[in-house]
Amino acid sequence: MSDYYKHNDYLDEDIEFVYWGEDEDHSTVDEQKFKRKKSDKIDIKGEIYSWLKLILIALTVALCVNYFIIINSEVPTGSMEHTIHANSRMIGYRLAYLFSEPKTGDIIIFKYPDDEAQTYVKRVIGTPGDTVSVKKGVVYLNGEALKEDYVYFKGGEADPKGDYGEVTVPEGCYFVLGDNRNDSKDSRFWDTTSFVTKDEILGKAILSYYPDVYILK
Repeated sequence: MSDYYKHNDYLDEDIEFVYWGEDEDHSTVDEQKFKRKKSDKIDIKGEIYSWLKLILIALTVALCVNYFIIINSEVPTGSMEHTIHANSRMIGYRLAYLFSEPKTGDIIIFKYPDDEAQTYVKRVIGTPGDTVSVKKGVVYLNGEALKEDYVYFKGGEADPKGDYGEVTVPEGCYFVLGDNRNDSKDSRFWDTTSFVTKDEILGKAILSYYPDVYILK
């Protein structure tokens, strides 16, 4: 044995040699980088499908809400001033009368009896069995003057043309008037009937949202 190994026997005793597997180490790192890059690629078809599905769900929900829960209407005239101004937009609740009946003072959205292609908004005055008459701008409900803080007379006073003889509201029907009594085509002036049927009522007006936002009452 050479002198070198004799004098350096401590190398075998004190130094531990570790094999790190150089090839294996580099291979593992490269594979991990490749996997990350592969997983980071965007699935365009999947993204488009996800967005289309989301849009379809949103449209379905919106249609269901609009056709079965709320009704979105425009008031083109001033027949309900000053409660609802001309050209206002409002929302009605379609399910308001699902388990109840309209009552005096409710503002309803309904199909115009003379032409059901048109939508009207008026205030319920008489309910089934009530007697209603209008004299000099005062509404008499079952023989008593009805207190109406919401009424507006365009021109300052009641137009005699708005008077209406006493009538009894039939079962399943409603007598309605506009709040602007001098400028409203309502139960007093229709051609085919003086009443709105329950089936013609689309919902209860609850909110005006344009141009101003306020609760209707």
